[in-house]
Amino acid sequence: MKDRAMQALHLLALLPVAETQADLNSYGFRPRRSTADALGQCYCALAKEDSPQWILEGDIESCFDRISHRWLLDNVRMDRDILHKWLKAGYMEGATLFPTEDGTPQGGIISPVLANLALDGLETVALRADSRRQGNLRPKINVVRYADDFIITGRSQEQLEEKVLPAITAFLGERGLNLSREKTRITHIEAGLDFLGANVRKYGRKLLIRPSKDNVLGLLGNLRDLIRVQKAATALDLISQLNSKLRGWANSQRHLVSSRAFWYVDKRIFEALWQWAKRRHPTKGKGWVRQKYFRIEPSRRWAFTAPQRKRDGTWGSLDLFRVSSVPIRRHVKIRAEATEFDPAYAEYFRQRWLKRRQGRLYLGARKKTLTAMERVNPDNPTAGSRNRPNERLEPYAGKLARTVLRGAGDP
Repeated sequence: MKDRAMQALHLLALLPVAETQADLNSYGFRPRRSTADALGQCYCALAKEDSPQWILEGDIESCFDRISHRWLLDNVRMDRDILHKWLKAGYMEGATLFPTEDGTPQGGIISPVLANLALDGLETVALRADSRRQGNLRPKINVVRYADDFIITGRSQEQLEEKVLPAITAFLGERGLNLSREKTRITHIEAGLDFLGANVRKYGRKLLIRPSKDNVLGLLGNLRDLIRVQKAATALDLISQLNSKLRGWANSQRHLVSSRAFWYVDKRIFEALWQWAKRRHPTKGKGWVRQKYFRIEPSRRWAFTAPQRKRDGTWGSLDLFRVSSVPIRRHVKIRAEATEFDPAYAEYFRQRWLKRRQGRLYLGARKKTLTAMERVNPDNPTAGSRNRPNERLEPYAGKLARTVLRGAGDP
């Protein structure tokens, strides 16, 4: 615990340094950034009619386990003695202590930041590999990196093979790293590629970013295993476990072109639950099983449901979460140069927070509306909220208020 606490303490000082040195389009293990931002950058780089058509899919082999200790000690701006002890601490497997000659600390909370520091500069190397125009043709090199996974776009296959790939290989070699031969390939955008659980592919002139096949099948496999294991569980317990997984996955995919995948997941889960219900009652007919475990919604869909006692003692029902009920909302990508450690972007991040909050209140939880939004004082309806006293509020629907952004000089 003391070692983790010391890592956290040093991380507080090292993270601002890492953020100021980070590549503009690096999105993994960085505050305020996510896979949605990385996929948003993919759309910005590939969606236009004159966008690059060739993509280098890169995957670094055992990145966290093979980063050169010498490079980290020479280039990371922190106490060298402390860093040396962490890197050489070794790891325990059973009762045996194994030394660590390369790589970042196993399970250390500072390891992602150290890995990012080692990989920062990859974007600059790729851009400099071919920075000259050929007549009216631009290099069209774009880099999107999430931790040790990255893609690099290019004007042609030859450009990526002969100029970009050797430069990237040399850059990684200085840090003791190598590209994975099995996972590193050059692909045409019309053939598509899988990146961060999404399939990026262009159909004619239209770019679609959808949940990948492996992503969807992996979810269904996990859910089927859960249903198979819970043979003796009650319907209420099963629904509770499924809902948390379905809701989390749907929220992570709602910024993609996911409608068809959502309907497919709902269909397959319904089939698995129907088999689960019939297996529990082999002597009952289909009509009896349907009446016990399902109800028909106004839209004529079958909803897997279970009775549930509410807090006030009355009885209600808990329905299976329908993934297709999640609306598709496009994610607004973060500015590439924005970092929360730069005071110039404080207002920018505040505006993003307000928009996300308003979106959650609009789509999200109707039950939490009264607690999540500030009530307006009837005697002073434009008073600021207690959390943000400088913010102006406008009355909305009687007792509720929605945030209104006004200039400092507004009356």
